[in-house]
Amino acid sequence: MKILSVNLGRPKSVPYTDQAEGVTGIDKRPVDGPVRVAAPGPKGVGASGVAGDAVCETRHHGGDDQAVYAVAREDLDDWERELGRPLGNGAFGENLTTVGLDVSGALIGERWRIGAELVLEVTCGRIPCETFQAHMGERRWVKRFTAKGAPGAYLRVIEPGEIRAGDPVEIVHRPDHDVTVAVQFRAVTTERELLPRLLAAGAALHPESLDKARTYVEKYGA
Repeated sequence: MKILSVNLGRPKSVPYTDQAEGVTGIDKRPVDGPVRVAAPGPKGVGASGVAGDAVCETRHHGGDDQAVYAVAREDLDDWERELGRPLGNGAFGENLTTVGLDVSGALIGERWRIGAELVLEVTCGRIPCETFQAHMGERRWVKRFTAKGAPGAYLRVIEPGEIRAGDPVEIVHRPDHDVTVAVQFRAVTTERELLPRLLAAGAALHPESLDKARTYVEKYGA
């Protein structure tokens, strides 16, 4: 298990975002050399946890619970076959492209040590948006991505550090529950009856997903 690439995005003017200045950082490209990763601050204030990476729409992206976004190279390869075109590392706007790691199958609260210093904790899956669809240039992309159910994982920073392409990934903690990123994603998108199941992940879960699960249980029961 290792990092194939660390990917950064620069602010880019596009016609397809409702961000106030009309810019997005979704077009991320691999970079050389070490990159610092640290907690960026609360959502709405903090942006990316990856130094030099742009998160322009902080209403919906970035912040401590979405500090880093990871996608498995194996999932990109699967989409390449389905779409019939190449997808480079960073194509989904991910900061980390991994190999040998089941990113969407990771448990909420699972912790990864990357390189010598950095420790990240899995919080939730990525919800596709219209900006992602326009960036991909694929019709019905939001629906297709959702149906696939392999969203990649957002992570929070537990211990900051520097990383670079080629760094090994070690799973240093697996919590005692069965709530994976894929389950969390299905619960908040297409299978809301799964929401009570998310409560087993507790405070490790992204706060917005935890609120949805609690609200559902209050209304409908477990």
